[in-house]
Amino acid sequence: MSTPSLRPHTKWGVAVALGVVGSLLVGLFVLAFLWPSKTSEAHNLPVSIAGPAATVSALEDALGKAAPGTFDFVEATDRDAAVSQIEKRETYGAIVLAAPPAMPEVLTAPAGSAVATQMLTGVAAQLKAQLAQQVAAAGGDASAVQIAVTPIVPLADSDPTGSGLAAASFPLMIGGMLGGVLVSLLVVGAARRLAALAGFAVAAGLVLTFILQTWFEYLPGEFWINALVMGTSILATSSFIVGCASLLGRGGIGLGAVVTMLFANPISAAAVPWQFLAEPWGAIGQWFVPGAANTLIRSAAYFPQADASRQWWILAGWIVLGVVLTLIGHFRARATMHVPEATLVHEAPEAEMVPGGPQQRGGELVP
Repeated sequence: MSTPSLRPHTKWGVAVALGVVGSLLVGLFVLAFLWPSKTSEAHNLPVSIAGPAATVSALEDALGKAAPGTFDFVEATDRDAAVSQIEKRETYGAIVLAAPPAMPEVLTAPAGSAVATQMLTGVAAQLKAQLAQQVAAAGGDASAVQIAVTPIVPLADSDPTGSGLAAASFPLMIGGMLGGVLVSLLVVGAARRLAALAGFAVAAGLVLTFILQTWFEYLPGEFWINALVMGTSILATSSFIVGCASLLGRGGIGLGAVVTMLFANPISAAAVPWQFLAEPWGAIGQWFVPGAANTLIRSAAYFPQADASRQWWILAGWIVLGVVLTLIGHFRARATMHVPEATLVHEAPEAEMVPGGPQQRGGELVP
């Protein structure tokens, strides 16, 4: 009776090295998710500003000295123009100035960014304090100074802080990765993989939109447009992972997951304006699926007047890339498996006589 073979013990040096490598990988994960928030700072935030030229110039100088580089002011001819810039997502809010005795007004877009809204609310408080001092110095009633803060694009009533909308980015990423991994492991054949991806994206888009919009009521807007955004975002991630797997084998699944989770997701700026991330990573993150998807879902749900064509093209580009990689991997595998016809032997030579066994003559077995 044969005894089962035992695997030899791992060498002590290898065991220790594996532990060190594992700890480094954990550190890499932590850095990938915490580095953007640690290094992000408020700068270059696009904000509309309207009013008399002298008043606008004075305010820009004052805010520039108080918070250098924080705001990137975009001139607007009047309040209506500032509102239009906000609704088109050209700016995150606006400061509308008026000649005294009229009071300034601060316009916000909570649906665009909760952080930017908090900053503009703080600017309104600073303006109120400064004007109150000026009025008091002139012998007026400082308590009469009021700065209106008007939300132009508010969040849904069921998601007043925007936490639900920000959290929606995670299931989009995980859903796309899960679909890509499952299709790569369980479906064989390029055409069948692409069909499975399409079916998964459609179903997942409908399910997520039903949960986030119909059930939780985190999203306003048109249901079918939001579902299209969800499905396209998931398809962009899953097709990329399937393409990597088709081209590189199972190692491609890991590559696709690393690119999506450890690189693209941390610089997607799901919780803060992308301008706040360290340059140039905020801008780069908008060209990957998580960044484009986050921007697109906010635009579709809250900013229908915004031009979202760039985000649609970015997601379409990642889908095409995944399809192309899938086809390249498919045809390369076929070429590798193909045996030239010239090398095939159509007639086997006559076999030697084997006592008590069949003989082979002319390609046929003869008893």
